[in-house]
Amino acid sequence: MEIPPAEGQLFSRMTSCWTFTLRTLKRDGGPCLGYRKPGQPYEWISYIEVAEQAQLLGSGLLAKGCRPNSSQFVGIFAQNRPEWTISELACYTYSMVVVPLYETLGQEAMVHILDLAEISLVICDREEKAVSLLENKERGVIPKLSCLILFNDFSDAFLERAKKCDVEVLKYTQLIELGRENLRDPVPPKPEDLAVVCFTSGTTGKPKGAMLTHGNIASNTSSVIKILEGYFVIRQDDVSISYLPLAHMFERMIQVSMFCHGARVGFYQGDISLLMDDIKTLKPTFFPVVPRLLNRIYDKIQGSVTSPLRRALLNYAVRKKLAELSSGIVSNNSLWDMLVFKKIQATLGGNLRFALTASAPISPTVLSFLRATLGCLIFEGYGQTECTAGCTFSMPGDWKAGHVGAPLPGSLVKVVDIPEMNYFAKNGEGEICTRGPSVFKGYLKDPERTAEALDSDGWLHTGDVGQWLPNGTLRIIDRKKHIFKLSQGEYIAPEKIENVYMRSVPVLQVFVHGDSLESYLIGIVVPDPEVFVDWAKGRGFVGSYQELCQNPDVKNAVLEDMKAVGKEAGLKSFEQVKDLYLHPEMFSIANGLLTPTLKSRRTDIRRIFQEQLSAMYSKTGIKS
Repeated sequence: MEIPPAEGQLFSRMTSCWTFTLRTLKRDGGPCLGYRKPGQPYEWISYIEVAEQAQLLGSGLLAKGCRPNSSQFVGIFAQNRPEWTISELACYTYSMVVVPLYETLGQEAMVHILDLAEISLVICDREEKAVSLLENKERGVIPKLSCLILFNDFSDAFLERAKKCDVEVLKYTQLIELGRENLRDPVPPKPEDLAVVCFTSGTTGKPKGAMLTHGNIASNTSSVIKILEGYFVIRQDDVSISYLPLAHMFERMIQVSMFCHGARVGFYQGDISLLMDDIKTLKPTFFPVVPRLLNRIYDKIQGSVTSPLRRALLNYAVRKKLAELSSGIVSNNSLWDMLVFKKIQATLGGNLRFALTASAPISPTVLSFLRATLGCLIFEGYGQTECTAGCTFSMPGDWKAGHVGAPLPGSLVKVVDIPEMNYFAKNGEGEICTRGPSVFKGYLKDPERTAEALDSDGWLHTGDVGQWLPNGTLRIIDRKKHIFKLSQGEYIAPEKIENVYMRSVPVLQVFVHGDSLESYLIGIVVPDPEVFVDWAKGRGFVGSYQELCQNPDVKNAVLEDMKAVGKEAGLKSFEQVKDLYLHPEMFSIANGLLTPTLKSRRTDIRRIFQEQLSAMYSKTGIKS
């Protein structure tokens, strides 16, 4: 089944990030980018000031040897802040390409990206990050790095260290002054020009650099604006809170949408523990969010209601608001809002009009509850970096949870057969594929993996398994490949983690499991019968093999040993399992849990151990 694009869906003038953002920048003297210091109100940089700074900074980049074309890659290695966005616009003003960098990539991946993209200049926020780049320069693994631009002040010792390895260091303000002295006319990009190369650590092996054009971004932005047309319009007095990483496309697409309408973007202080204070101060009307944060909001609301009477009132009020939603009524001024929900809404500033969740699936229960309690529009989208951001989106007026909406205007979406998983397009199930002007050009200097993602007809194969619902919306039901996301949007490659845990002495076999509605991993472990009893005895535990498998203290000892092995091997915190089930019987070909080539039958293992997996996720007190 294919859903065709709506006619007239793209705005003809939206040909690049630069052109349609600059229209707003030049015509509007209102506030654009906001920031705050601890305990202070927000301060704002106007659209005109942003446009001026972008041109000055871009001219400064050219003065430092950058070329005004789409072969020039500039790294940005910083947290969200106004200078990040101005640096991006500076690159676009002169047709240069942005390559976002972020700490969770790890040093090996960072070196690979800088080398592959031949990046000579990186814009950083603070000295600590710049030091990590210098260390790699000193080791000789990123020889092309020659210039670092820092937002924050830096020490004389750092400056001397950089000079010794032939790296020039400048303050952000110095580069702007250099641009003022060497001001150049803009060199606007064309739609087919590269805008950004987004590297993802979502697979095993080296990260892939998804190449996205200005046309891709313009198309994806205008398609979301089009689908909301006549139902929701971003206004100049709207404001979004920027805290989701600008290194990922979701947050960047939100900002582009805000800029198109002359709206404001306020940045958090950079400390996630202060986010709620930033939100209360900023009072955003537009809230981009990932399921993990929505889950926390849901848990906090539920945990704050202790008395049976208050809980009964809350549940009754939610049912009443959901009944209104089913009739198409979205409000925050009903009787139930005044009596029950106002305090909840106040925690998010009290002015929310629109929230958008993406990055990972969200529980229908949580989504429906929050739609009722927050009293604002909450949309859900689905996509991936390779299609810029989204390819499906909730339809205005459809407030049923459990799906990711219908295809966006301009996006063709279909499902194709996956015989080995028993999914067939004739049944409305299969691998989700999308084609259209939002689909990327391919992976940077990686034709092999580009060919795996894009077929000869231009269809992007997402690796996700979808199911068409009768009303034309799409539900995500599985992954074709074993890689999956946790609720916070982090990609997990389970086989990589399993191979690490196999080094743990008591472990013979291990199966790592995650759920995109959960924020942490769990596992099934078969202890090694030859060493397990003696290993346990050495730690003060006695009993038979089967008895030890049932001992919760032994399980915890195995878990700690595995975590130690994982830490030594460089597993990130979100890659470590938080709970285990010890199983006394080996996975084998005979019991259907291994393939003839001795690989885990992951679908069958999940099915066989569904009860144990569900029990582990139902536990409370596990820190994610």
